[in-house]
Amino acid sequence: MTQPPLLEMEGVDKAFGATVALCGAHLRVDAGEVRALIGENGAGKSTLMRILSGVESPDSGTIRINGQLFSPTNPQQAREGGIAMVHQELAVVEDLTVEENLLLGREPSRGGVFLPNRMREQIISSLALLGRKDIKPSTPVSRLPVAGRQLVEIARALVHDSPVIVFDEPTSSLGSQDIEHLFEVIDRLRKDGRAVVYISHFLEEVQSVADTWTVLRDGEVVGEGLISETSTEDLVSQMIGRRLEEMYPYIPRNRGEVLIEVKDLRTRSVLERADLTLHRGEVLGIAGLVGSGRSELLRGIYGLDPIEAGSIRVAGKSHLPDPTASIRAGIGLASEDRKKEGLATDLTIAANLTLGSASSRNFFSILGLKKEREQVEVWIDQFGIRTWGPDQPVRTLSGGNQQKVALARLLHLDVDAVLLDEPTRGIDVGSKTEVYRWIGELAAKQKGVVVVSSSMQELLGICDRIQVMHRGVLGTARQTQQWDEHSLMVCAVGGEEAA
Repeated sequence: MTQPPLLEMEGVDKAFGATVALCGAHLRVDAGEVRALIGENGAGKSTLMRILSGVESPDSGTIRINGQLFSPTNPQQAREGGIAMVHQELAVVEDLTVEENLLLGREPSRGGVFLPNRMREQIISSLALLGRKDIKPSTPVSRLPVAGRQLVEIARALVHDSPVIVFDEPTSSLGSQDIEHLFEVIDRLRKDGRAVVYISHFLEEVQSVADTWTVLRDGEVVGEGLISETSTEDLVSQMIGRRLEEMYPYIPRNRGEVLIEVKDLRTRSVLERADLTLHRGEVLGIAGLVGSGRSELLRGIYGLDPIEAGSIRVAGKSHLPDPTASIRAGIGLASEDRKKEGLATDLTIAANLTLGSASSRNFFSILGLKKEREQVEVWIDQFGIRTWGPDQPVRTLSGGNQQKVALARLLHLDVDAVLLDEPTRGIDVGSKTEVYRWIGELAAKQKGVVVVSSSMQELLGICDRIQVMHRGVLGTARQTQQWDEHSLMVCAVGGEEAA
């Protein structure tokens, strides 16, 4: 007798008003299989997984777990039925400890009395599996960096031995070492006979970790197959419905005068020393491992992290950074943590796109409001934000579309210096190319752009010069032609002099 798939979803339909999110979607994952679920932002991946995890109810269709009908009406039922979710948008509670987050909703008890020690060993084991014995169960999550919180999210899925585990962009905030440990964990899950759904826009990861693939486009399954029999180009064309001619489009530009000059900068966080010169008309890349001080450099320049030493000059003038002063000086930042710092997720797309610029117009000017509304619609169209309109709340968008809103807001501000921390996090392959084109066009218009990225390939593809951060110290800038992925990584891990 043939063993039924561990997870099977058939004929799943879902519409939100006039917007069709899923149309006859299906997904099958056998025990011991890692299936990649891929597609552009807004293709329906998150909606399909929200239905599986009990957050949304399908309009029609069936779900079976190990051959048995499964109809969760809330996340608690889904967890009890064997579904574990690792969310792209972090669902940890920062005011609780690591242990309390890992047990949240499934706290062990007897007679109504909470018994945390019952699962302490399993909690420690789950964190150790991820190679992070340094994250203690008693540590408040608020004290962890974004990468640490992402690992807590992953560990929570491992604690309860769920037969079906969904990883939604699990590596978007992780460094190379943490990613390596995660892939080892997924391989163990495969050998244990679990069913794993792996969602990622990093196709090199998909090809490393998955056995099979399913592509969603506009809410429908348009292709399936074996990873070993499918090229990267074929996966991309399945996702976007066309061949991708050029991943890193180059826009001709001329380097101009110095826009930002940073000397001996040190912040209260991990940044120890940084010298940086950003010119008009250039894209400057910052490489380095997660936690090396890359993000803290941008936060220090912008004014989110207090500065302890050093100086910053903008267009030749001394700059004492705080966010308001930075915007006035023509500096804009797209934060790595878009949910916490980059967006007001309860507000609409229109409100988010115009944040920071509303004070510059007459609030009572009907003409000004109309013009602003028209500009919002231009940004929605230019960035390909999948939405039913400018008044849609940002929290209802997919993660990649939220990132597009955060980037479009910088265009609306029309700043001269653009600081981008992981700008393509959670964005699909086709949209990444458009972001790269946008970055090149900014430089061609004599803007200065600083890009922090965990992707060495991305930095090599779009930057004019690259500097490497190692243990809080920023190395000397070199022309991109003087780097390759190997030399960047060697410098990032301290194999060469970083400064």
